Amino acid sequence: MAEDFVPGFLPLGSALREFVSATSTQGQQHIKPFHKYVALRLVLEGGFRPDEVTPHPPLRLVTRGGRNRLEFDAEIEDGRERTVLGGLKSKAVDVVVCKDGVGPVVAVSVKGTGNAFRNLTNRMEEAIGDSTNVHLMYPGLVYGFLHLLKANREGTPGLAANDISVDATGTVVPAVQRYHDVLLGLAGRRLVRDDYTRYEAVALAMVESSGASKGAVLPGFPSADSPLLLTHFFTTLYATYDLRFPYVGASIASLRRLEWDADSPALTGLSDRAGGPPPDYDLRTG
Repeated sequence: MAEDFVPGFLPLGSALREFVSATSTQGQQHIKPFHKYVALRLVLEGGFRPDEVTPHPPLRLVTRGGRNRLEFDAEIEDGRERTVLGGLKSKAVDVVVCKDGVGPVVAVSVKGTGNAFRNLTNRMEEAIGDSTNVHLMYPGLVYGFLHLLKANREGTPGLAANDISVDATGTVVPAVQRYHDVLLGLAGRRLVRDDYTRYEAVALAMVESSGASKGAVLPGFPSADSPLLLTHFFTTLYATYDLRFPYVGASIASLRRLEWDADSPALTGLSDRAGGPPPDYDLRTG
């Protein structure tokens, strides 16, 4: 374990820049960095133990004197996905939190689209099927669906008409707006008995694909009152998890999300050691 090791993709922007810069989608090169971002965030902000999260982040938990201390360790990072048993078929899910003796409790499916935006609504069948399949087997699972779109601006050389997602006025094209409106119907599953086709949390984000703002989230879409904002996604996951698991199983200590010692080696002087911006979320310390 190197004392000065800091993993990549702690801040959101670093993962998003990889998404828009990738030249190939083979092997999920464009989206794997975002999986790592999500896995790290579920530990640092969410309070889940590193060993509960797949893909395993480069974090180690050391508990001493009742304090939960986190250490970075590159050697224990593992990028493999977890396969979850569904009601109809098994499913490899991008990021999963599993609790010993309980099974999968949180899962996040991440999609990335860089072109052919008129065909976006065709992705709905797959999304609905995935949610239904997994919820049939695990009705209590808190399942999130997060879709990243490249903000390809009209006028960019070499872009086909179907690959434009932002027109010359800076407005998202109708196909993307329609997709947003359809996604609204998939969000908001709160209770275990609710519709299995819906997700507990859904987010849609457009990412600037060129220029000085490359890798930044496109402002203004979704609108400030949309439940699909990326800023709502993780808080919704945590709130729903707390309602489903620690609240119901109050006597089961392992279900509670942990708080990290603020003096943990992984957290002390994090922004200085990273040589860049700190994580764009609050660390769960206490």
